[in-house]
Amino acid sequence: MERSLALSALFAARIAALFLIPSFTLAFGVPVTAQTLGVMLCGTVLGAKRGTLAVLLFLVLVAIGLPFLAGGRGGLGVFAGPTVGFLVGWPVAAFVTGLIVERWRGANLAVVATVASIIGGIIVLYAFGIVGMSVILERTLLEAAGLVTAFIPGDIIKAVLAGLLTAALFKARPASVLSRASSDG
Repeated sequence: MERSLALSALFAARIAALFLIPSFTLAFGVPVTAQTLGVMLCGTVLGAKRGTLAVLLFLVLVAIGLPFLAGGRGGLGVFAGPTVGFLVGWPVAAFVTGLIVERWRGANLAVVATVASIIGGIIVLYAFGIVGMSVILERTLLEAAGLVTAFIPGDIIKAVLAGLLTAALFKARPASVLSRASSDG
């Protein structure tokens, strides 16, 4: 339990650190950042439960005002902006990504983690993001979906990176990839 909490805190810090990588904001107010790579890695490395816990911890830190989002944003106000759907979707994305890596055993880990990151970290996350943008920006779901198409190429690159990094970590230190450890909770 203590190890799980420590690892979740470490990965929450990694998501926060990824905001230091320069980002740019699209015309409709949603930034393109490396932080979704951190969310994907939470799932692929820590697994469904621990990865979700790490993302939730990160979001609590943001909610209390720590400036860990792109552009140094933090506080409850970010949950009323156009990124709210993405933020709410992050824990679900980490969970789905981790669950796929935990359950899909027979294939190459790089492939599994990449596919899991695409399903959880892109498809599931976009579903939440599109709904949030539709509500906040007062657009139809189709219009909001059109806005997120600008993210697709970068997110696919992040998913591939998550797959490669997870596989490399597993090769170097198999016990550190908890999504592949025995399911002990």
